[in-house]
Amino acid sequence: MTDSDHGSISYSPTSGLAYDPSDDLYWDPAALKGEIDRTFEICHGCRMCFKYCDSFPALFAFLDERHDGDVRLITANETAQIMDACFQCKLCEVQCPYSVRDEHKFQLDFPKLVHRYKAQRTRVSGTRLRDRILGDPDRMAGAARASGRLVNTLNSRSRLHRRFLDLLLGIHPDKELPQFARTTFTTWAVDKGLVSASSSEGEVVLFPTCYVENNEPEVGQDTVSVLSRNGVDVTCETGLQCCGMPAWESGDLKTLQKKANINLDRLTPHVAAGKSVVAINPTCSMMLRREYPGLVAEKDKARAEKVAAAVVDPSEFLWSIRDEDRFDDNFASTPGNVSYHAPCHLRAQAIGFKGRDLIRRIPAVKPSTTIECCGHDGTFAMKTEGYEVSVRIGKKAFDGIGSNDAEVWATDCPLAALQFAQHAGRRPMHPMSILARAYEPDGFPTPIEKDRSQ
Repeated sequence: MTDSDHGSISYSPTSGLAYDPSDDLYWDPAALKGEIDRTFEICHGCRMCFKYCDSFPALFAFLDERHDGDVRLITANETAQIMDACFQCKLCEVQCPYSVRDEHKFQLDFPKLVHRYKAQRTRVSGTRLRDRILGDPDRMAGAARASGRLVNTLNSRSRLHRRFLDLLLGIHPDKELPQFARTTFTTWAVDKGLVSASSSEGEVVLFPTCYVENNEPEVGQDTVSVLSRNGVDVTCETGLQCCGMPAWESGDLKTLQKKANINLDRLTPHVAAGKSVVAINPTCSMMLRREYPGLVAEKDKARAEKVAAAVVDPSEFLWSIRDEDRFDDNFASTPGNVSYHAPCHLRAQAIGFKGRDLIRRIPAVKPSTTIECCGHDGTFAMKTEGYEVSVRIGKKAFDGIGSNDAEVWATDCPLAALQFAQHAGRRPMHPMSILARAYEPDGFPTPIEKDRSQ
């Protein structure tokens, strides 16, 4: 039997095409099935996205080895395997020639299709305990701080505790988990007087992200330092929540919309005052900029659009003022050559690699660039079923970033830094942290000689 014997499946959008959860059609199982079949048929014929996650190799194997190319014979269990192998790196959408982004008539968006599938499944089956815990990093961090240093100690040193997390929650015992900071970034910001009673003050408002807020506030502090040194009036806000991506990974739309509503409440006055929203983590800037407008509750859509238009990555913002008199290139020390990793979710936003470009402005720096997925991808690498897959997928990135003699590694993604530290033997620095150190005479071992003739 050949593909032609199966009867054709049109590549054009079905009547069930829907990417907006506020559309009743989005929740129709039959409409979703039609779009899954159509998407699988297009991907079967294209096969460009064979190298990112395991979703596409699984799809192609089912078609080639079990179903003679007929996507309609793919079972419900096989569909679940395909969808669950997607960890939302977004690279297939970046590369896809048939995407909504490119305004192609096929209007394909595989990651959004996966989210729709998981949202329908979660609505029927509910959210697993593990997904509820990993999906609310703010609550988890609060509990960790309440324990003193106990959670950090248990997570990093107790094999019995890690085995317990594996059996109870499905968190892999070998995964290096983020450490929780004693003090949040917002507490530091309040102490430094960065939170004003008036949202009209300042040029930018910082969205620290739950990771910087709870795990590495130093990255946020370096971001404030670098922006301030370049004449940017930075303000902060209290009460900001996780962007919602950890919840949305499992299809938990309710938690995402709840967190988005709170964030919009707090960010909208700043945007209305003409300020930019500087979101430190690429995943979070992607969520605010690209995902919020289509995912928030109907009543929040108008202001989600306005906030999205104001969102920038910190390096993107600093690069935008590089030709202004206030831009400070008076660096005092240099890291030498830097090996830079380009995060997937920066690529998804199509803003270039401004962190790398800024590092290049430090004297004696020649950055090399690795453009491969590190495999961490939100909470995927933490899960029992995802850990070993994440290591396999990240190997090209691990090999690439360590393929030269650079003493300093860089990445804009804190979770990618965690992945490299565990599997490549060195922890990359955030570009803002590299810049902050380069401004100091003792920031790096090599000082920058000043031109005495000037």
